[in-house]
Amino acid sequence: RAEEALKAVGLGERIHFFPNQLSGGQCQRVAIARAIVGKPQLLLADEPTGALDTKAGNQIMEIFRRLSDEGMTIIMITHEPSIAACADKTYRILDGELHTREEPHEDD
Repeated sequence: RAEEALKAVGLGERIHFFPNQLSGGQCQRVAIARAIVGKPQLLLADEPTGALDTKAGNQIMEIFRRLSDEGMTIIMITHEPSIAACADKTYRILDGELHTREEPHEDD
C-alpha cells in the first residue's frame, strides 16, 4: 500500500530515496502519501503549501483535487488566497466567528 500511495502522489520512482535526497515539495508529497496510505475518508491539512514554491504548491493542490474527485474529504487551513481559491467551499474565521465565503467581508 505504501508504494501505491507514493505512486498516487507522483513519487513511485523515488521509493528508495532518503529524505535528504528529496526536494521540499517531494517531502511534502511523501507526507501526503503517509496520510493517505490507509485510504481515510477525511484528510486534515494545516498549511500544506506554506513552505513551498508556487510550482510545488500547485502540485500539492492538484493531488488534493484528484483525491477529492475520488471521494476523499479534505479540510485544509491556509493563509494563501490563491490556495483557498482551489477549494469547493471556503470558510473564514474573523473576530472569533466562522463565516462562509459567500458572506460579505469588510476587506474583500
